[in-house]
Amino acid sequence: MTDTIEETGDEIATHELRPASSRWTHIALRVTDIDATIDFYRSYTDLELLDRREDDDGYGAWLGHADQKEFPFILVLAQFFPDRDPFAPAPLAKMAPFNHLGIELPTKGDVDAIAARAEADGCLAMPATTMPDPIGYICMLEDPDGNLVEFSYDQGVYETVRERWG
Repeated sequence: MTDTIEETGDEIATHELRPASSRWTHIALRVTDIDATIDFYRSYTDLELLDRREDDDGYGAWLGHADQKEFPFILVLAQFFPDRDPFAPAPLAKMAPFNHLGIELPTKGDVDAIAARAEADGCLAMPATTMPDPIGYICMLEDPDGNLVEFSYDQGVYETVRERWG
């Protein structure tokens, strides 16, 4: 990858690597305290800090899984400076009461452990509960801005994808 600008027809590209087709790449959250939010996601998930930036408008961070190099999916965090926030007239949106980020865990015990930690930390929004198929065994946490993060076991996402798409 280089920092040169490539011109192809009317397109100007800064980066050489891009998907061969349309791809799901990220979800972005506007946050009030980027440090607290990074700490939350690094503490409760396996997400790693990929990039952190500051510019005239505020702070940004990208978190993701280091093993998703071919098809990356990134959690983008943005904390705007109060006088530079292009969305300032709007209240901070949050994913709740149903809207959420979903993370599947390998065991039911992992869900219980996350729920116990979250309860002790005061961020458990829904205790570990068995829900009807295909939801599975889940708990919900609130990140520092009140966004819901679901931790699940036995949801069937991996199985369904492999059955239907190989």
